[in-house]
Amino acid sequence: MAKRKLQKGPSWFEVGLGAALSVVLGVILGAAYLVMKPVTTAKEIPKDAPSNAVYFLEGLKNTTASGTAEDDRKKFLAGESVDVTESEVNALFSDAMPAKPSSDKDKDKAPAAADKMVTPGTVNVRIRDSTIQFGCPLDFNIFTVMGTVIVQAKGSFEKRGSTFVFVPDSVMVGGCQVEHVPFVKDLILSKVLFSHPIPDDLANAWTKLGAVTIDGSTLRLKMP
Repeated sequence: MAKRKLQKGPSWFEVGLGAALSVVLGVILGAAYLVMKPVTTAKEIPKDAPSNAVYFLEGLKNTTASGTAEDDRKKFLAGESVDVTESEVNALFSDAMPAKPSSDKDKDKAPAAADKMVTPGTVNVRIRDSTIQFGCPLDFNIFTVMGTVIVQAKGSFEKRGSTFVFVPDSVMVGGCQVEHVPFVKDLILSKVLFSHPIPDDLANAWTKLGAVTIDGSTLRLKMP
């Protein structure tokens, strides 16, 4: 009688690897679902808002704040303490955005949006209840998959070393919380919300601050 050929099953390593890959795939799909979850932009959360809804609350944008913001900027650069509102901060962020190409020649020099994987929009700032929020739309084009998600971070300022830095308590990409994922959190802050370089004169003045506090809806920048 011929001996039956034994069928060799998967090893424990293969079983473990398959289970690990299944878990990783599940996490990736779950995160992708949350990232693409619709985010409603509003001024305030409605009283009858669904419990599972995600909101992006915009800060005030006042076209007349540019003049006041420029005055505060001059005082700040001169070494004076200043108190700024969210309208003034939004005016500064708007002015810091790169200018749009005004001619065909400039357009040829500027990288096409379709050629970039991610393109951050104008940052919006909201200051409420002693907390500051930075947020912006993020257009993405990854392997022909295109769309827009809202990125937002809430927190305060703390002194790290010789300068004050923004320390987020919450970071969201769409409806996905990422503040506990160090690499993703740092990437969002440096490459999306604060991707545009701060002018050298402002950066130099910022290092001289003695205190940065958020009082209600006002950002107080105090010189020594």
